[in-house]
Amino acid sequence: MKRKRCDMEETTKKKKVMTVIGSAIEELSVLSIAKTTILTTETEATNIINLPLMPLLSFCKLIVQVLDKIGPTMAVLRQDIDQNIERLEKMWETDPIVYSNLVEILRKEAKEGSSKKPKSCSRAAFWLTRAVDFTLALLQRLVKDMSQNMQQAVEESYNLTIKPWHGWISCAAFKVALRLVPNNNTFINVLAGKDESYQMVQDDIRSLISLLIPLLSQLHSILELYEVHKLKST
Repeated sequence: MKRKRCDMEETTKKKKVMTVIGSAIEELSVLSIAKTTILTTETEATNIINLPLMPLLSFCKLIVQVLDKIGPTMAVLRQDIDQNIERLEKMWETDPIVYSNLVEILRKEAKEGSSKKPKSCSRAAFWLTRAVDFTLALLQRLVKDMSQNMQQAVEESYNLTIKPWHGWISCAAFKVALRLVPNNNTFINVLAGKDESYQMVQDDIRSLISLLIPLLSQLHSILELYEVHKLKST
């Protein structure tokens, strides 16, 4: 009986890894193990020790897959995410040991006075955080009511998390593309694994949300510490 239960748990685990939501849960579980530590010192009021960069970027790549399932509406945001991931990866490649920690990258640019430049890694981290904000807001709406209007859910999530930081050109492009959002059933079906029910998808989304909330709290604290939490699009 015990062996049968273990086999069933292993089968479930493998199935989840095959879905975007399941893969995202695994990536965030890695991040949750390596939690950020905050210390107070005489020289630096708040010293955030570690937020692993590469697991964070791996998760952001999964966000791109979710956005792909929403359709062309998210094309601009998807492109921004890809570019910001690439920018941070290039910084990591210059010193994989030091820059395995996102905070070290932000600290370096803060000391150089380059944090707010158009092509800075700090700006890349800011926009990736906004993309995660959007993802969380959308998933929270979906899990609350799986039958709600998808276009409305996407629009409300965008207005809350990204629109305040976008310029008018990006806002106008989003408004036009919003008409291409798929219906609710189509979106949920592409998120689900084979033979996965709406209830199972809903449970997976709840698990993902529970991991996203503390991650975003850490990211926003880091951005605020280095004063790059209110950047506008260039």
